[in-house]
Amino acid sequence: MNPYVLTIFLFSLGLGTTLTFASSHWLLAWMGLEINTMAIIPLMAQHHHPRAVEATTKYFLIQATAAATILFASTTNAWLTGEWNIMHLSHPIAANTALLALALKVGLAPLHFWLPEVLQGLDLTTGLILSTWQKLAPFALLIQISHNIEPTVLILLGILSTLVGGWGGMNQTQLRKILAYSSIAHLGWMIVILQYTPQLTILALGTYIIMTSATFLTFKTNMVTKMNSLALTWSKNPAIATMMALTLLSLGGLPPLTGFMPKWLILQELTKQGLPAIATLMALSALLSLYFYLRLCYSMTLTIAPNTTNSITPWRLTSTQSALPLTIFTILTLMLLPLTPAIVALTY
Repeated sequence: MNPYVLTIFLFSLGLGTTLTFASSHWLLAWMGLEINTMAIIPLMAQHHHPRAVEATTKYFLIQATAAATILFASTTNAWLTGEWNIMHLSHPIAANTALLALALKVGLAPLHFWLPEVLQGLDLTTGLILSTWQKLAPFALLIQISHNIEPTVLILLGILSTLVGGWGGMNQTQLRKILAYSSIAHLGWMIVILQYTPQLTILALGTYIIMTSATFLTFKTNMVTKMNSLALTWSKNPAIATMMALTLLSLGGLPPLTGFMPKWLILQELTKQGLPAIATLMALSALLSLYFYLRLCYSMTLTIAPNTTNSITPWRLTSTQSALPLTIFTILTLMLLPLTPAIVALTY
C-alpha cells in the first residue's frame, strides 16, 4: 500500500477513536465509530486474498449492524426522554439496546461469533489493530453508559464471555483464532467489574492491550500463524521463545507476571462487593484459558521438530522488522506486577 494512503487511513483511525472519546453527544460518538470502521476496512482488505476479503466483508456487516443499532438506541432515548447526552441514557430499552450493540462491536459473548472468523482472515499486523485499538472507542461508550445498566446483565455477559473464551480456544490450532478467543475471555473480565469499578476495567483493558501486542508482535517476528509452526521457534530464536512462553503465561494470569494484576484486583473487588460466588466462577473459568496458553507454551518451548524441512531455513533469513516495539511490550508484559500499588494509586 502507498505510504501516503496508509498514513491517511491510520490518521483516520486515530481521528475516529478520538472523536468518540471527546464527544458527549450520541451522534458525534456514532460518527467517530463509523470513521473508525471505514478507516480499518481498506487495511483489512489490502492483501487481495479471498480470505481477507471475506473477513473484511463480515467485519463491515457486523460493524454496520452495531452502529445502526447504536443510532437506533440513541434516537429512541432522545424520543422518549428528550436527551442526546451519552451520560443520560436513562431509558432501560435504549440503555440495553446500546449495551448489546457495543457488545456486538467488541465481540462479547453471546455476540462473539464473528470475531474468530474475522481475525483468522487477517494478517497479524491488522489483527493486532483489530484486537487492541478497535476496542478503545466502544469501551469509552460502555464506561459512560454502565451506570444505567442492570448489574446482573453485565455480570452474565462477563461470565458467559470468560466461559466461551475458555471453551472456544480449547481445540484450536490456528494462533489467530486462539487469540480471538483469548480476547473474548479478557473482555469478560473487563465487563464483569464495569458496574462497580470502571477504573479496574480501564486497567484490565490497558494490560490486555500490552500483553496482546507483545504476543502478536512475537508471532509476526517469527512468521508463525499455526500451532505446529511453533515447534521451530526454539531453533530460530531461543530467547524469543522463552520470552514468548512467559508472555503467554502472563496472558493466562499467572503470578508474578503482569497479567495476574487485573485478575487479582477484579477478584478482590468482586469479593468486596459481596459476590464471592461470581469471583470463584470467574477464577475457575480462567483455568480454561490457561489450558490453551499452556498448550502453546508446550509446543513452543518443550517441543523440537523431529524432521528437517526441505524449504529455506527461516532462521537464517535476516529480519527487517523493528525489534523495539516487541521489546517494550514484552518487558511491560513480564515486569509490571511489582508496580501494582503505584498503578492502582494512579488509577483511583
